[in-house]
Amino acid sequence: MRTERLGRSLAAVAGAAVLAAAAGCTAQPVDANGGDGKRRSPVHIEIPHTPSGAGTQDAAPARGPSSAALWARGDSGPQVRELQARLRQAAWLFDGPTGTYDDLTENAVKGFQGKRGLPRTGEVDPVTWQRLLRMTHKPGMWELYLMGGQPAAAPDPRCMTGRVLCISKRSRTLRWMIDGSTVSTMAVRFGTQYTPTREGVFRIYWKSRHHVSTLYDAPMPYAMFFSGGQAVHYSYDFAARGYAGGSHGCVNVRDEAAIAALFSQVRTGDKVVVHW
Repeated sequence: MRTERLGRSLAAVAGAAVLAAAAGCTAQPVDANGGDGKRRSPVHIEIPHTPSGAGTQDAAPARGPSSAALWARGDSGPQVRELQARLRQAAWLFDGPTGTYDDLTENAVKGFQGKRGLPRTGEVDPVTWQRLLRMTHKPGMWELYLMGGQPAAAPDPRCMTGRVLCISKRSRTLRWMIDGSTVSTMAVRFGTQYTPTREGVFRIYWKSRHHVSTLYDAPMPYAMFFSGGQAVHYSYDFAARGYAGGSHGCVNVRDEAAIAALFSQVRTGDKVVVHW
């Protein structure tokens, strides 16, 4: 978020809120944790807006001083992440949230604005923001971090000595640690209710670069096995769907470059701690 832009807009937000009309598309909330168990893949088809048509339900308001942008392309931060999560709820954005206002976010904002008769600037002004707020709910933790990027939890005390894959179920992150220092961190995903990832202290007993599961006939690249058939490995599904899915008990990583580097450093016998 650009501080100077937000500062100019604070006084305008209250006045602009009354300009937001009640009509518009119905939001389709995305529940990254499964919700009612039904996965939704909304396909949105935009119908071009004709501002001069008689009887238009959402006529475009005149753009004046109250329309100073709150956020625009190039901005970043937690407010942008919330914006992206709300755009996903309204089925205008299908990537992220990333926390960075990129071209995909700009196009999603333009589409949202055009559908409601607002100027298609691609920037979020107070009117656009108030309209989006009315249509969506406050995003939860795993809506904001659907595709990773969340901060890692503090290391478990058992992770503070030796070479350790320190895996937190609470923050859904993995820390690669050596003698108490964190070398790298990455987002991870775990097993589902019926195939949970085991918790405790383990050791890497086998590494398999191009592994394929014989049980599920699924690829498990960069697999590092630590408990029975459970391993830390790269997941194509996690990379595509984020926390909307789950594993059969393994610890999934969605960043292929990160796990490739991790695979090259971890040795057989290194400790694995899976904790809350």
